[in-house]
Amino acid sequence: MSDCEPLYLGFDLSTQQLKGLAVTSGLKVIYDAKFDFDADSDGFGIHKGVITNKDEHEVYAPVALWLQALDTLLQRLKDKGIDFGRVRGISGAGQQHGSVYWSEAGEHALQSLDSSKSLAAQLDHAFSHPFSPNWQDASTQTECDAFDAELGGQQQLADVTGSSAHHRFTGPQILRFQRKHPDAFKKTSRISLVSSFLASIFLGRIAPMDISDVCGMNLWDIKAGSYHERLMALASGSSNTSTLKQMLGAVHHDSATTLGNISSYLVRRYGFNPSCQIAPFTGDNPATILALPLRPNDAIVSLGTSTTFLMSTQHYAPDPSTHFFNHPTTPGLYMFMLCYKNGGLAREQIRDHINAILPETDQPHTRNLKSWNTFDETVLSSPALGQSSPASDSMKMGLFFPRPEIVPNLPAGEWRYAYAPSAHALNDHPEGWREPHDDARAIVESQMLSLRLRSRALVSTDAPGDVPPQPRRVYLVGGGSRNKAIAKVAGEVLGGVEGVWKLDVGENACALGAAYKAVWTVERREGESFEDLIGGRWKEGEFTEKIAEGYQRGVWERYGVAVEGFERMEGEVLRREGRAH
Repeated sequence: MSDCEPLYLGFDLSTQQLKGLAVTSGLKVIYDAKFDFDADSDGFGIHKGVITNKDEHEVYAPVALWLQALDTLLQRLKDKGIDFGRVRGISGAGQQHGSVYWSEAGEHALQSLDSSKSLAAQLDHAFSHPFSPNWQDASTQTECDAFDAELGGQQQLADVTGSSAHHRFTGPQILRFQRKHPDAFKKTSRISLVSSFLASIFLGRIAPMDISDVCGMNLWDIKAGSYHERLMALASGSSNTSTLKQMLGAVHHDSATTLGNISSYLVRRYGFNPSCQIAPFTGDNPATILALPLRPNDAIVSLGTSTTFLMSTQHYAPDPSTHFFNHPTTPGLYMFMLCYKNGGLAREQIRDHINAILPETDQPHTRNLKSWNTFDETVLSSPALGQSSPASDSMKMGLFFPRPEIVPNLPAGEWRYAYAPSAHALNDHPEGWREPHDDARAIVESQMLSLRLRSRALVSTDAPGDVPPQPRRVYLVGGGSRNKAIAKVAGEVLGGVEGVWKLDVGENACALGAAYKAVWTVERREGESFEDLIGGRWKEGEFTEKIAEGYQRGVWERYGVAVEGFERMEGEVLRREGRAH
C-alpha cells in the first residue's frame, strides 16, 4: 500500500458506540477506532448509551455525548497514525429515526468553530433541545394512533410511507416533542436525523437528509418522492406545514453526488485535505446492505439480540408488519426490512431450559450452562417440523416471545400448536410435544418461517430449471451466524439458490458500508452503480464463507406447506389475545 493511496472514512453512530474506520480504494481496512459511550464518556448519567424515563416510556440520548465521542474518536484515529490529508471522501451511518433539534444559532455555530477548541466545548448553544429520542423509545402511542388513522388505517399509511406508524419513527416523535416541549419547539430552526446530524458536523453546515433514511419518518411519500402534505400537517401540530418543511429542509435525492467539501474547522484542527468530499450519510440499516455488493434477491439475516431481515428488491409491496425504504444508492431499488424484538433472546431462553435439565452425570463436562452444544445437537437430531413420519404426523410449530413482539403484535408468551396439512386443522394441544426438547428446533423454524412468510412476495429466481422463487443467497450476520444448526435450518426453510453464507465483518458492517459508499461516490465512473464498482473490488473470500446448503428440493416445498399453517397459527393467537384487526 502506498503512503499516497487515497483513504475513505466510514462512521457509525449507534446506540452504544461511535465507530470509525478507514479503507483504501481497494476496500482494505487499515485503521479503526471506537468510542464506547458508557465506558469512555464523562458526565452524562447514561446506561447502555441512553437515559430512560420509565414513567413515560421515554428513551433518549444526550446530543453533547455524541460530540464528545466524535472529538475523541478523531483524535484516536490520529494517534493510530492516520494521515487525514489522504482522506478523499467520508460517509457515515446513524441509528435510524432519532431526531436532533437545532437552535437558531446552530448553523452559525457550525460555520464559526474555533479549531483550537473541541466540538463539545463550542456547540452547547447550537441545540434547542439537549436530547435525541432513541429507537427504543415507546412514548408515542397516542401520536402513532393518529398517524395510522390519518390516511384510513395502517395499510394505507404503509402504502404511502413504507411503514405503518411505529413509536420510534420521527413523525410521531416530532408531534409529541412539540406537545411536550412547546417552548423548545418554537426555538427550533432545523431538525436533523441522527445520520444528517453527523454529516452536518463534517460538512460545517446543516446537511440534508438522505433519500433512504428519510423513509423512516412516516412523513415521506416514497412513490411521489416528496413529503406527504396531510402527514406533514398532522406532524405540524399547532404550527404550520411550511414551518415544519423549513425545519426538515431539502432531501438529497441523488446518492451518487456529494454534499460538498469538508468543514474548514476539521481541515485546520486535524489536517484534512480541503478538497475531501462529504458523501450523503444514511441510516444504520441501509448502511448494512452496503457492507457487501448485495444483489437484488439476496437476503441478509442479522441474528443478534433482535432479528433483522434485509433485502434489496425491485418490488414495492408494503405491509403494516414490514418496512420499505428507498435504496441508499440505487434508484429503482428498495430496501425491505423486517425487525423482530425477540431473536437471540428467545433462542437463549430455550437453550438455558435444555441445559438446566441435563443429567447430573453429564454436568462435569458441560458445566457451562450458556453453551450451545446441547441445543445444537437437539436441533440437528430432531426431525423437520417434529414429524417422524411426514405422511401421518402433524407439523409441530410454535411462537416463543420472552418480550412483547411487534411482528406479529403480541404480548410476551409461548404458544404451541400442531398443524395437520391434509385437513388444514390447527390443534393447540399438540400430542407428544416434549418441552423443552422439541422447542429447540421449533424456535429456529418459527423464526425462519416468519421470515419466509413475509418475504415470499418479493423473491424471484433466475436459476436454471424449475427452481421456485427464493433468495439467490442468504447471508447470516451477528452472533447467531456462528451456529451451524441455525444455518442448516435457515437453508431448509428459506432456501437460497447458491446456499447460506456467513458474512464476517465483525461489528463494523454499518461503518464499512458507509466507507464503501464514500469510495463509490468519489471514484465512480459516469453511470457506474454501487454494486458494480464495489463488486469489482470486493474480495468475497475475505468476508464470506458458505456454511450450509440452501434450496433442497422436497424439503423447501414441505416448509412451504408449513408456512400456510404458520400463518393460520399466528392469526389464531392474535384472535385469542384480542390483537386481530
